[in-house]
Amino acid sequence: MWVKRVLYVVALIVSGALGFVAAKGQVAVIDTLDVVQRDYDTSFSKVDLSGIHVNSDNNIVNILLVGNDYRKESGYSAGGLTDTMLIATLDMKHGTLKLTTLMRDMLVEIPGHGNNKLNAANSYGGIELLYKTIAQNFNIQLDGYVEVSFDAFKTVVNDVGGVEIELTESEAAYLNATNYIRPAKYRTVKAGKHTLNGAQALGYCRIRKYAKGIQPVTPNGQIDDYGRTWRQRNAITSIFSKVKKMPKSQWLKIAKDVLKQNVKTDLSNKQIFNYIKDVVMMGTTTIHQLQIPVNPYFSGGNVPGVGSCLSIQKEYQADAINQFVFKYDGKGGEFTYTPSSDVSGYVSSSTPSASPAN
Repeated sequence: MWVKRVLYVVALIVSGALGFVAAKGQVAVIDTLDVVQRDYDTSFSKVDLSGIHVNSDNNIVNILLVGNDYRKESGYSAGGLTDTMLIATLDMKHGTLKLTTLMRDMLVEIPGHGNNKLNAANSYGGIELLYKTIAQNFNIQLDGYVEVSFDAFKTVVNDVGGVEIELTESEAAYLNATNYIRPAKYRTVKAGKHTLNGAQALGYCRIRKYAKGIQPVTPNGQIDDYGRTWRQRNAITSIFSKVKKMPKSQWLKIAKDVLKQNVKTDLSNKQIFNYIKDVVMMGTTTIHQLQIPVNPYFSGGNVPGVGSCLSIQKEYQADAINQFVFKYDGKGGEFTYTPSSDVSGYVSSSTPSASPAN
């Protein structure tokens, strides 16, 4: 979904709750995790990356967080729409938590399928092809994945008592006029600061482009995909601020409710338990963020056969994500991308440039 947003909050709630349970021992944690769907056949460790250069660090773990439209009312099942792609980084080397948003409309080369939007990879070849696509275009190793459905997100929001969001007039009108909020009885939002329930918050995170004669604009003037990712980050921040004030025992209830939904991973209980311990030892809840693509190395427009997309200079985007994930220590303020001296080392296949959108 989104996820940015949201998937990271889901992961942190579950991690925090399991950290609480960990005080009772590893057996208690494993018992809690046993309800999670596992698919070791799609383990990232089995993905063939031969011929693809990827960077890695034994003290830095990168987990792909994917938000898929698995809602019961949507009619989608496995292999559904990849709505959100994030990389959650546990940087034990620098003691930081990081979150990288990969905008789904980036024009990339999908192995075996030519050039298309990043979110098309999952529909072509599942989570394995999505990983291979990310590896080939951004030169980064991923250590596992977690897929979370829209239903899981709604559960988190409802369990924390809703999320406080400030809606603009255009956002409120958009949500009430479209089908982003389901069921329809919840399409009653108003402009201003309000507490949204799970269905409403999900609709808010999915707002994207002009529809029904309405151009939704965020409070800070963002529109389209930029507005969408801003809303997702805004929702995650609001949710997390509420969760931090709750007793850890309540985190456990939320975690169990979430795990009963469509949550799937290739991570074992032991791996998750060890990651929880790593996060606890870090002693931080601050999340440093990066959005790819970074300015000014991309342009929006149309590509025949693909449609509206973001044409990127991949060597700069790969350089930015690698700097952020492997070198940024979280000190000295927000991460700002400056091309490194070896940016030309990120060799990427050419992709067609996007012509300006009409």
